[in-house]
Amino acid sequence: MTNIKVIIPAFNEADSITQVISKIPDTVSEVIVVSNNSTDDTIKNAKKAGATVLSESRKGYGYACLCGMDYVAKQSKRPDIIVFIDGDYSDYPEELDKLVVPILEKDIDFVIGARVKRLREEGSMTPQQVFGNWLATFLMKLLFRATFTDLGPFRAIKYDKLLTLEMEDKTYGWTVEMQLKALKKKLTYVEVPVRYKKRIGVSKVSGTVKGSIFAGVKILGWIFKYSIK
Repeated sequence: MTNIKVIIPAFNEADSITQVISKIPDTVSEVIVVSNNSTDDTIKNAKKAGATVLSESRKGYGYACLCGMDYVAKQSKRPDIIVFIDGDYSDYPEELDKLVVPILEKDIDFVIGARVKRLREEGSMTPQQVFGNWLATFLMKLLFRATFTDLGPFRAIKYDKLLTLEMEDKTYGWTVEMQLKALKKKLTYVEVPVRYKKRIGVSKVSGTVKGSIFAGVKILGWIFKYSIK
């Protein structure tokens, strides 16, 4: 049986985390929620829902993901696949099985859940998110001949391939770093269209001007860094 683990970075997602965990398919062997300095009931609710809960006091999406990876690396049995998903219930966790199919059936290394317009709830992505995704993926196509159309956080990757990427971004650049390094390492990848809805609560990135600017700068910084390597 394929060993699939899910890592969920979560900062103050008490209102949504239970729903996210409850909708994750039984094919997953462990759900790991990383509380990124949450001050609400995220930890309590995640534990009650049956997840393994870790705490990462350093603020940052990448910090939370790296904390989850560090925990997995210390386990005696290595997973086959790692799935990342946000804790805000904007994605549909039950679509996880659809995401891992290309890995299991076609030996693809890396799968992005693409938030295509026809499957997105109106207003689920802010204009700056839509533009930022378009610009980042356009530049990756221009500079690296990539076929990505989204930087979607719902993604699955073979665990051994994830380790080769040597992920390092601590904050907003995590998703684009993974995609750029996948290109550099010549991993096989596909996108799978997924549904997307309005998140529960306010986004810590796209919901603020400061967050949007910092995310944009970080994403473009990674792209241009890799374009001159």
